[in-house]
Amino acid sequence: MGLRINDTIPNLTVETDQGTFTLHDWIDDSWAIMFSHPKDFTPVCTTEFGAVALLADEWNARGTKVIGISVDGVEDHKKWKTDIESFSGTKAGFPIIADDGLNVAKAFDMLPSEAYMPDGRTPADSATVRAVFIIGPDKKLKLSMTYPMNVGRNFAEILRALDALQTAAHENVATPANWTVGQDVVVPSNVSDEDAIAKYGAIETILPYLRMAKLST
Repeated sequence: MGLRINDTIPNLTVETDQGTFTLHDWIDDSWAIMFSHPKDFTPVCTTEFGAVALLADEWNARGTKVIGISVDGVEDHKKWKTDIESFSGTKAGFPIIADDGLNVAKAFDMLPSEAYMPDGRTPADSATVRAVFIIGPDKKLKLSMTYPMNVGRNFAEILRALDALQTAAHENVATPANWTVGQDVVVPSNVSDEDAIAKYGAIETILPYLRMAKLST
């Protein structure tokens, strides 16, 4: 059984290019995002890690830590970061998990339990290790996405999803399709009109089950 939304993530001890720690200790009381990759020195993954590096200020502004994972070892990660930083033109300050034993990939259900890495492996051997996991300060999985080998991740969408998750958690609301910060939110069905008006000042009833409100800034 794979991880489901609101499952507590496994508290694995991981080795990274920045040392060894448990995932729960590393997350501490922050939000966290894990970006997983099937192998170092691959083209799409290099552009993605470059994008993660360039968004360092955005992650910090949201109180969010980021961590990479690839099924290669620490020394390969250190060498790969040179390419990532050359491509992006900025420092890749986040850690990368060395998952050469596939412990993280299997625990997060990115690979079947019987999977192994043959000698001379290629990215195809671990192709399904292309996922995004957004984790809350409570160490629970809030969102996951899986991508194919040939499609780079949209980090504007990952930021948007993170904003929506944090807003929903902090304000006890839901967010509609394509929502971005500053737009109206959905009033939860278990909140009465009276309570919603008291909280938001006004609500717009579009359908009996769809009410919108504006958050105060």
